[in-house]
Amino acid sequence: MEEEVQIVLEDARDKMNKALGYLDLEMAKVRAGRANPKMLDSIMVDYYGTPTPLSQVANINTPDPRTIAIQPWEKAMIAVIEKAIMAANLGMNPDNNGELVRINVPPLTEERRKDLVKQVKKLGEDAKVAIRNIRRDANDEFKKLKKEGLAEDMEKDALDRIQKITDKFIGKVDEMLEKKEKEILTV
Repeated sequence: MEEEVQIVLEDARDKMNKALGYLDLEMAKVRAGRANPKMLDSIMVDYYGTPTPLSQVANINTPDPRTIAIQPWEKAMIAVIEKAIMAANLGMNPDNNGELVRINVPPLTEERRKDLVKQVKKLGEDAKVAIRNIRRDANDEFKKLKKEGLAEDMEKDALDRIQKITDKFIGKVDEMLEKKEKEILTV
């Protein structure tokens, strides 16, 4: 019975790690006033009739905090890349010099910063809900195991352990939120 408890705890921990990973991915897409190549992760370009991620047809870097430079591997892709960026509706205008596409990232307004903080808090809240749902599922598993003969004190111990794991992950979410908030609000 003890090993079944361990399996449930490990499974819950793995799922909570995935929830954190997803939150990290989503927060990376939220622009915090400085240029970041990840801002373009969602952009797909038409590469000879096939929708392809921008990062697979060009080199993307940030020469300075306000600029994203996109160097296509084929010059013919410049117009296609510009079109894809415009269509993505990111609120940024691409500019090309025949060699590469540049995007100037405008500084954020105070109002926009507040909106981004709200957006990040919502992402954090979604992650916390996911983590709590994982805890609930684990608790249900422990109750099933108790019906199958798990000792009551072992069930209580398992419930305590899953709660500690949950608290640890909720704390990590709070840390991530705090860090991202500071990043957004720093002018």
